[in-house]
Amino acid sequence: KVRSSFVEVNNELVLKTAGRYKPEEMLLLMPHCLQRSKCKLRLTYSIHNCKRCGKCPISDLIALSERYSVFLAIATGGTIARRIVIQRMPKMIVAVACERDMASGIQDTYPLPVYGVLNTRPHGPCLDTQVAIESVEQALRRFMQPRYYPENLHQDQDAGDKETADVRENLVETGQAVAEAA
Repeated sequence: KVRSSFVEVNNELVLKTAGRYKPEEMLLLMPHCLQRSKCKLRLTYSIHNCKRCGKCPISDLIALSERYSVFLAIATGGTIARRIVIQRMPKMIVAVACERDMASGIQDTYPLPVYGVLNTRPHGPCLDTQVAIESVEQALRRFMQPRYYPENLHQDQDAGDKETADVRENLVETGQAVAEAA
């Protein structure tokens, strides 16, 4: 209960103080327990190993990451999560975790803003957890500069803004480099 309250207070502070960011300044950080426990594929090194079968939330999170051009990483624990944050150097993190891991992750990354979306644990802790994709998307939209919303990208490109197209092209390359470094 205390950890849940800590996450709520943190989120309120982040909502009031954090600005708006470009997609490449943001990080989607997910726990590996969102992946289906019976899945044979290893996603912690590269989300591109996912076959998108739809049996866990990962395929929807990858689609969200691609749609908004925000880097998505899956961590097996706090040490890997910290390494990802150090390698990526984001200005804003939207993270999914349980209360315990979220509370410690927020403290570990301070003063970096972390907006936490708590996962649900229908099968108990650390096993086949779930997350409301809509909540993750709402958080992305709240902290992203509106010009980078998917529905606005065509307008930007029509106006001659090549920067948004470059972000999309670099997303896969950057993801591969971080995965190889981990």
